[in-house]
Amino acid sequence: MNTAIAETNIVDHPVVSRERWLAARKTLLAREKELTRLQDDIARERRALPWVRVEKDYVFETLDGPRRLADLFDGRSQLLVQHFMFAPGWEQGCKSCSYMADHNDGANLHLAQRDVTLLAVSRAPLADIERFRRRMGWRFWWVSSHGSDFNRDFGVSFSQDELSSGKVDYNYVRQPFPHEEAPGISVFHRDETGAVFHTYSRYGRGVETMMHTYALLELTPKGRDEDGLDYPMAWVRHHDRYEPAAAASTAPTTAACCSKA
Repeated sequence: MNTAIAETNIVDHPVVSRERWLAARKTLLAREKELTRLQDDIARERRALPWVRVEKDYVFETLDGPRRLADLFDGRSQLLVQHFMFAPGWEQGCKSCSYMADHNDGANLHLAQRDVTLLAVSRAPLADIERFRRRMGWRFWWVSSHGSDFNRDFGVSFSQDELSSGKVDYNYVRQPFPHEEAPGISVFHRDETGAVFHTYSRYGRGVETMMHTYALLELTPKGRDEDGLDYPMAWVRHHDRYEPAAAASTAPTTAACCSKA
């Protein structure tokens, strides 16, 4: 059996000598180094992408009053936006987007040292956003795009007509999508004149880059342990809704991450 590509088997997993383990580990290390070099190559290609100047005057609701996109940089030249699924009328934000956002406060301490501002943007009114943010105990900046075209222009909100047609433009392809909101990450640059440029966006599984917990789970014997669930992130809860951690090996199932409740 090729243990390098075998499916995870916790019950009857191969057990070998330290010498055989070390040989297998070195084989895997070579593959990991290949992946690291490929990721570095792709990162260079990403930074080399051409930019698009943002001409539209987007205005956001913030705790400090109305602010334009250029104002959200908070004195820095780079802006990372988490497109957080939270539409007008929803009782709370998406569970999976909340899972992403749970990582933001720790990252923000370091991103600020590298000329980057990280914040979240949602279509929900600011009062609803603030109520939910306080419940979750987050400190990061979260603004409302309510009443603007920002979400639609950056591919994370869809009209009922689009949804009724059976397909929407998401993640750079025409595809079926079940909800009016979608997750994403967008990046912007502000130059010395105040001009703002859209440099990059990613969607779908690309947003996992913000889910650091997944990277840690991938190091463990069970990995993500999502096989057999109705939905890949069915185990995810808002962090104040988890049951106390127990020894049970089966995770509870739940509705899709994008539910309104």
